[in-house]
Amino acid sequence: MKTNWQILVADDEEVMRESLAAWLAEDGYQVDTAESGKRAVEMARATDYAIYFIDLKMPGGMDGIETMMDIRRIRKDAPVVIVTAYATVDTAISAIKEGALEYIVKPCNPQEISLLVERIIKVKNLQRENAILRQQLQRNYQYRDVVTKNPRMQEILQLTAEISSLRSTVLIRGESGTGKELIARAIHFSGDRASKPFITVSCAALVESLLESELFGYEKGAFTGAAGQTRGKFELANEGTIFLDEIGDIPPKLQADLLRVLQERCFYRLGGTTEITVDVRVVAATHKNLAEEVRERRFRDDLYYRLNVIEINIPPLRNRREDIPLLANHLMERIAHEVRKDIGDISEGALKVLLDHDWPGNVRELENALERAIVTCRNHVLTEDDFAFLTAAKAQKGWTVPAGMTLQQLEKQAIIATLDRTQGNIKEAAGLLGIDRSTLYEKIKKYEIERSGVGA
Repeated sequence: MKTNWQILVADDEEVMRESLAAWLAEDGYQVDTAESGKRAVEMARATDYAIYFIDLKMPGGMDGIETMMDIRRIRKDAPVVIVTAYATVDTAISAIKEGALEYIVKPCNPQEISLLVERIIKVKNLQRENAILRQQLQRNYQYRDVVTKNPRMQEILQLTAEISSLRSTVLIRGESGTGKELIARAIHFSGDRASKPFITVSCAALVESLLESELFGYEKGAFTGAAGQTRGKFELANEGTIFLDEIGDIPPKLQADLLRVLQERCFYRLGGTTEITVDVRVVAATHKNLAEEVRERRFRDDLYYRLNVIEINIPPLRNRREDIPLLANHLMERIAHEVRKDIGDISEGALKVLLDHDWPGNVRELENALERAIVTCRNHVLTEDDFAFLTAAKAQKGWTVPAGMTLQQLEKQAIIATLDRTQGNIKEAAGLLGIDRSTLYEKIKKYEIERSGVGA
């Protein structure tokens, strides 16, 4: 994924600087140049480059070795290649000793440069892949990994840090796709239970009989097919956290069983006679209004109060649109890596499409939209054309009537919109509205519509 990596070339000789930059650009890399060591350090402070090519002899009081050392103070693991016209054993030893990854001799060989860069980038790609795999394996979603700059989300992250080491039950509310499980994981992995199990259960995905055995386990012979003793999710989560997703869909009988676990911290396996005691923190989530469910007698009030010790209400994505560019860039890098597509950026036009969308599916819908766009993209940058499916879906929904608008107000708005569309052409507008010109003139007068720009 070359376009994801930027390279800096620092050399006081313009011909050498531009030649090396041109060779690298031909290989598909993004290349910046600096005419001095001081300028290179300034650019390194602003951008984390994949590779730094630095000339050994540069005027201005800062040579290549000094430049490299300053850059490595800013970027600890910066891969630096020293370029020199004065290759000796001493200069090579000095460069490597001070932290240079490689050194090359002028005049440079383009093929040698290409092979060197390819080798370094391959290592960096492997490092990135290992980091992603490590996170996936550990499932370590700490609060500092949540991408947001929304004030309400910042408050939620602060709260997760404050309650992370408590045993109090947490109820997370929010629409589907807002990231309820991510917040639950942040609570678990930020606290003193982080090294213990984090177990998830989808209460909406299983029928009552299966959900009961899933939660509490079962003994051999408890039901047809129960060939041996099996521990349930509460046992597996002992000393850790159990995340009960869509708790609002749990059946009435299991509501009573769950209440007992929350009160007594003990239960029986299905078909068992031995009481099992556990130390489990419960984090539950729902997209439903449980208070309303209680009023409608679909959810036990005593269970609701037990669950709702600490409540976190996650705002939908449409109410935190400032997070959309951050999330888009964050998700784009991961998805592009996973599907092995060379996508390096997202255009302003594409971001506008994302910002204008209402995201009923929230962050999950955004992630799915980005994956679809990345898979079908034929360039290295996502543009508005790659998100045409979003604008098409929006157009198909049609216009919804604003609440409280009268029929006359609707007619007035339809006339104004049509006149705008036809740039004031009465004949064309009347044809689109399905009325004759005299009728349109009467309605313009009736509704006192501004006539500026209106023609016959």
